[in-house]
Amino acid sequence: MAQCGQRKCLCCGKFFDVDHRNRNRQRYCSSSVCRRASKTASQAAWLSQPKNATYFSDPIHVARVQAWRAAHPGYSRAKPGVTKALQDPLVVQVVDSIEETPIRAEMPAPPVVSALQDLLNAPSPVLAGLIAHLFEVTLQDDIASTTRRLIQLGHDVINRSRDEDRQTCAAP
Repeated sequence: MAQCGQRKCLCCGKFFDVDHRNRNRQRYCSSSVCRRASKTASQAAWLSQPKNATYFSDPIHVARVQAWRAAHPGYSRAKPGVTKALQDPLVVQVVDSIEETPIRAEMPAPPVVSALQDLLNAPSPVLAGLIAHLFEVTLQDDIASTTRRLIQLGHDVINRSRDEDRQTCAAP
């Protein structure tokens, strides 16, 4: 027995909750089979009306479709699944081979000059917010220069600690 606000589906016969926005018109439940049956019934009802019986074969509508096709040549000839890329493919850069040394800390690090977008996209928003808060900067250029300075300081600290470890290990 149907509860208040429920209706019996015309396709599967199960009771379903009616959408309050379509309570006077909804006759089918939301399952895919029933939605397909609803669409078929709706199209059949539309085509059964006398004014719509010749809608797709009426000379006026044939001319309308022909005019649209003439205005949009090649529209239906597009192959499905083939889309143009929104950006150019990445260009492969050849990296110069660097001779391996036993101690990598001795090699001077090349100066890192990166674009603002590369620098600000790499850290998380939390890190950018922390830098902005601690150093009281709000412009992206200021945040980027501060981040570069902090990265250089971090590299210096790491390289200095490697030098100290090497010195303590070499002289026991």
